[in-house]
Amino acid sequence: MFTKRSCRRAFLLAAMGSLAEVSAPQAAVVPSPSQRLAVALPARLSLYHLPLTLAEQLGYFRQAGVTVDWLPHESGSKAVASVVQGQADVAVGAFEHLFGLQQRGLNFQGFAQLGRTPQVSLGVATRHALPMRSVMDLKGSRVGITGLDSCTHWMASQWLLQNGLLPEDVVFVEVGSSTQVLDALRGGVIDALCNPDPVMHWLEQKNEIRLVGEARSLTSTRKVMGGAVPGACMMARTEWLQRQSDGVQALTDGVVHALKWLQTAGLTDILKTVPTHHWLGDRAVYLGAFEKLRESYAVDAEISRDGVVNAWRAFSRLPGASAGVRPVLDRTFTNVFAAKAKQRFGG
Repeated sequence: MFTKRSCRRAFLLAAMGSLAEVSAPQAAVVPSPSQRLAVALPARLSLYHLPLTLAEQLGYFRQAGVTVDWLPHESGSKAVASVVQGQADVAVGAFEHLFGLQQRGLNFQGFAQLGRTPQVSLGVATRHALPMRSVMDLKGSRVGITGLDSCTHWMASQWLLQNGLLPEDVVFVEVGSSTQVLDALRGGVIDALCNPDPVMHWLEQKNEIRLVGEARSLTSTRKVMGGAVPGACMMARTEWLQRQSDGVQALTDGVVHALKWLQTAGLTDILKTVPTHHWLGDRAVYLGAFEKLRESYAVDAEISRDGVVNAWRAFSRLPGASAGVRPVLDRTFTNVFAAKAKQRFGG
């Protein structure tokens, strides 16, 4: 049983661990990389980005001929902003970012899908004398999210709308996705939290939160989003994708190779490959979180147009989301690179 001090230590170790990756099995044949790309990545240690962790640790990116420089961020909106500002080549985040980018007149496309669900949950703090038991009890409360205009913000808003509330009925507080999450929850800064796993599953197992909404599985995602939707994906400027097609193909090859590996991986394989500091100090809880998400990972990185249509329908329900020019959905993604990688690895 973890004490508060040991829980805090686990979160700190996780944050410190991001500075030095633990070595993992590498591919048998590893050619010298020919390209170096900067990828903006929110929630570096989360299961949201497991395919990228696997591709790196198994040597698949290097084998494809690319070295990835990870630029960590606390939220998807900040990761996307770094690409818009020219600080990174590629951003990783919720597909819905592409709607807003196109509405702003910025030509970006998603080119490799990592997940088939939003992979986040909404939980209420258990410390209240009169515990909140449903989303409707959140009215007037402070809800922690990774950042405004990020997946956690949008999904929390979807659950509010589904239960007869408006996003303005709560106060959204940006708490990121690392150690400050625990501080904010225990310090009373927030009353509820929307974040990815393993943090949410870890807090649930430690009885710190009670889940009132989740979008991990395909079934639960359909209930809140009205159908299947794309989850996390890699995205970049359309012009850059065309100009740096070799590097983009190498990134996509690494992702598809990892997704193929993941389809047959056992729990022991996951433990051997994922660096220990990703576990938040508890490998059983980490594996439990992974099992809840296993079916949510993409199979071959291709983005479904039907899923994009469903995502836009859900996104357009959010206040202000449909203002301005309606995005041309077919221009928000391309499967050119994923299709080539799929043929290469038999996905």
